[in-house]
Amino acid sequence: MALKRINKELTDLGRDPPSSCSAGPIGDDLFHWQATIMGPGDSPYSGGVFFLAIHFPTDYPFKPPKVNFTTRIYHPNINSNGSICLDILRDQWSPALTISKGKKHAHYEARARLFTDSVFLFIVLLSICSMLTDPNPDDPLVPEIAHVYKTDRSRYEATAREWTRKYAI
Repeated sequence: MALKRINKELTDLGRDPPSSCSAGPIGDDLFHWQATIMGPGDSPYSGGVFFLAIHFPTDYPFKPPKVNFTTRIYHPNINSNGSICLDILRDQWSPALTISKGKKHAHYEARARLFTDSVFLFIVLLSICSMLTDPNPDDPLVPEIAHVYKTDRSRYEATAREWTRKYAI
């Protein structure tokens, strides 16, 4: 079941990939992927190229994949190990996840209709891109960065730009 679903996701992503993102298996191992996200132009991550590791469990889609940044990034929802605080990777996971389930992603609903039910990676990549533009400091993995984001936005953005230049360019 897992291999069939992973192959379907690969096919669907290849058919109509999200802009500024890409993902695919590492070599012949369909359970281990690498994703690339271009820093959104309207964020302090602009110009950066961020790499992520995706590991699908053998019981996918009943369990969510593990998605981690491998590029260092200064962000309240991403810690130094690359772990990501994103609801659809935690408590909002569902094997039947579709874009229309989340109101934050409603503007992608029409595009999602091009896909069958296997749009998980599409949603995750778009959600991560959205998170780079609009962090959630109220659900942080790194409370110190969330505090800076809330109290001194210009310092937050300057540090995020500095880390982007240092680690993602």
